[in-house]
Amino acid sequence: EAVAVHHYANVLFNVQRGGGFVDQYRIVAEDFLATVKHFNNAVFTRNKSFLQSLPDTLNYAQLLQDVEKQDDDNLERLCYEYLPLSFGRRHGDPSRPWNQFAIKLKDEAGNRLLSYQGNWRDIFQNWEALALSYPEFIENMIAKFVNASTVDGYNPYRITKEGIDWEVEDESDPWSYIGYWGDHQIIYLLKLLEQSNNFHPDRLGKLLHKPIFSYANVPYRLKPFEDLVRNPKDTVVFDHALANDIEHRVAEMGADGKLVLESNSNVYHVNLLEKMLVTLLAKLSNLVVEGGIWLNTQRPEWNDANNALVGQGLSMVTLYYLRRYLRFMQGMLAGASEPVTISSEVSVWLDETVASLAKLRPLLGKDRISAQQRYQTLVELGQSASRYRQTVYQSPGFSGRVEQSADSIHGLLEDSLAAVDHSIRFNLNDDGLYHAYNLMKLHSGEVTVDHLYVMLEGQVAALSSGAVDPDQAVTMLEKLFSSDLYRKDQQSFLLYPDRKLPGFLQKNRIDETELRKIPLVVYLLEVGDSTIMARDADGIYRFNAEMSSRAVLDQRLDSLEDRYGVDEVEGAREPLRKLYESVFNHQAFTGRSGGMFGFEGLGSIYWHMVSKLLLVVQENFFTALDLNADNSVIRDLGTLYYRVRQGIGFNKTPSVYGAFPTDPYSHTPAHAGARQPGMTGQVKEEVLSRFGELGIRINNGIVCFQPALLRKREFLDDPLPFRYLDLAGVWREIDVPSGGLAFTWCQVPMVYCLQGDEDRSGLTITWRDGRQQYQPEFSLSAEASAFLFQRSEEISQITLVLPTDLLFTDRVYD
Repeated sequence: EAVAVHHYANVLFNVQRGGGFVDQYRIVAEDFLATVKHFNNAVFTRNKSFLQSLPDTLNYAQLLQDVEKQDDDNLERLCYEYLPLSFGRRHGDPSRPWNQFAIKLKDEAGNRLLSYQGNWRDIFQNWEALALSYPEFIENMIAKFVNASTVDGYNPYRITKEGIDWEVEDESDPWSYIGYWGDHQIIYLLKLLEQSNNFHPDRLGKLLHKPIFSYANVPYRLKPFEDLVRNPKDTVVFDHALANDIEHRVAEMGADGKLVLESNSNVYHVNLLEKMLVTLLAKLSNLVVEGGIWLNTQRPEWNDANNALVGQGLSMVTLYYLRRYLRFMQGMLAGASEPVTISSEVSVWLDETVASLAKLRPLLGKDRISAQQRYQTLVELGQSASRYRQTVYQSPGFSGRVEQSADSIHGLLEDSLAAVDHSIRFNLNDDGLYHAYNLMKLHSGEVTVDHLYVMLEGQVAALSSGAVDPDQAVTMLEKLFSSDLYRKDQQSFLLYPDRKLPGFLQKNRIDETELRKIPLVVYLLEVGDSTIMARDADGIYRFNAEMSSRAVLDQRLDSLEDRYGVDEVEGAREPLRKLYESVFNHQAFTGRSGGMFGFEGLGSIYWHMVSKLLLVVQENFFTALDLNADNSVIRDLGTLYYRVRQGIGFNKTPSVYGAFPTDPYSHTPAHAGARQPGMTGQVKEEVLSRFGELGIRINNGIVCFQPALLRKREFLDDPLPFRYLDLAGVWREIDVPSGGLAFTWCQVPMVYCLQGDEDRSGLTITWRDGRQQYQPEFSLSAEASAFLFQRSEEISQITLVLPTDLLFTDRVYD
């Protein structure tokens, strides 16, 4: 019962965060018309007759079919990204001023309103779970995602039904801060692409070459590569003139004014493959071999408690996900030999990237590459991206389209994968766990890499990458449970190891032996000049407390030149810089995660990352099954899955959890119970993992029931009625026998029964007309699967009789 209530709460919060579809796949023509008009007046005007001829309500598949016949790329684009969602809101910690949100259910006249709004990185993760039950809208979610991504390969901050939104620079607002988040383009897009490929294996192939996708024209401009190197923490410029132009375009043409336009003011269209390639190339442009992806767009990644890594940090997390992305693209393009059409500037960027990676490829192997080689590769990749950006930032942006050979794209994927795998190999630590983030030092034609402490995020991403085989996954997870990340009192995992922070007076202490090596400092102390440092009442030497960075140190040294001489100051500058950094070690500071105890701070469990771990262990379990791994490995992965799951709140008492156990919460700090109910992506991961426990697997458009992770304890001891809402909106009730369980998926009831002595195992479909169709296989035909996905009401119930040896027997808990 606790599992069911917890799943109910997860679904509820997932809908609150990402919205829900209010009427199956039925479209209200009036809302679709209003949406087209809102986005593009000209498109609405030239298609007005067709749009007004639509019936009041119609199925989305019929709408798309009718729209495609109009031969209008803009109308088709708007149809593809149309999502009739309601209730979704902006979310995150509402105490932060940029997370203002509204739940809009009715318009000014009191009529039902279809509306949603959300932060980019949150709304797409919740849509991933929603897509499992509304798979016919997966491609719409993909279209919404890629149509809002930019020419430089990133994304705006917010997504709403009315269009995209971004942060605006405001010098009077201390919370105002611009930049691109670093990680969300890869994994969130990839999860939707994988879903589309599983549910609809033929659709992505068509969209790859269909020019109906757009670029968001966010008025951010990444600086040239040389400026990124000079100051990697200050890399984005807000283009006020462009922002003003966009505002005028929106007023004139509609929300499409926020997109990249051609010289004739039409939206510039590209195909899905180009959008995927630009996302990939943007990451490769910041590749530091053996280190990760350089975080140089002023924003951190998924865990923004690590915000101080911006500029100096390297993300192995994104690199692990990039590997999965590369493997997916290879599978999707396998056998492709015909040229593809992409923008001229993207083609040049791609060719230059291919050349750089081809040059790198022979250097990859058992040994690390040199710091000089690492620098040279970064410079080549970075300058190529920089030249591309400076070209397409100019209006109208793109000069035209060219044919790109399939061989060059295959070469890009192969050589990228080789560099990624090489880097992953050198980020497996001696303790058997993987590095999550590294630190980069860039100097004198060299790039060196230092490692940070272990983080849970790194293990989750590495396990997701496909680079870890099932045997190694078992070893990794066992080491994780014995590592400093494991918090025994909650039977779960910290984001990073807890550690004792030095007290205030233990900080900023200078070794007297070192300072006396610098003559200028000795003299300053003798004359009582505390511009740089001073001696406190306890005789401890400390840097002036007002110096917050090395830049401030340099400013203060500059101010001393007139009094003490240029030569004396310059002679002290470099030794003082080194002493300053040795005392504070600013480069190793990660942000809140290194100095706070709440939220994602030290000693804190962040439940979304725990649920990410849960889901990726399940993925590895099913991968082991698919690979016919040794039974002991499969059993170990299943046991480890339930060991991770045991630490989640619904298994605990209120006193241990510190909150309602069945409800999802954001985090649990070391000093208190769970905090911030519902404000967590945990819900998405656990909706998906719950369906995985029930054995729902989709591949090549076919549903397969494989309850290899389902435990016998899930089945009823005594019969119970099961009440559900059917596809026609009618509440119904069926009897579930002892030894059975029931749930709905796509609003069709699924009943599992344990096989008795007189029963024959297999699957029975009950059709709408009452006819029952039995089969011994636990999978649906492509036709029956499509009926289910389309919520067509053709299938009334699916019943499975399962041999108990198909279920999972848990070594620890059974």
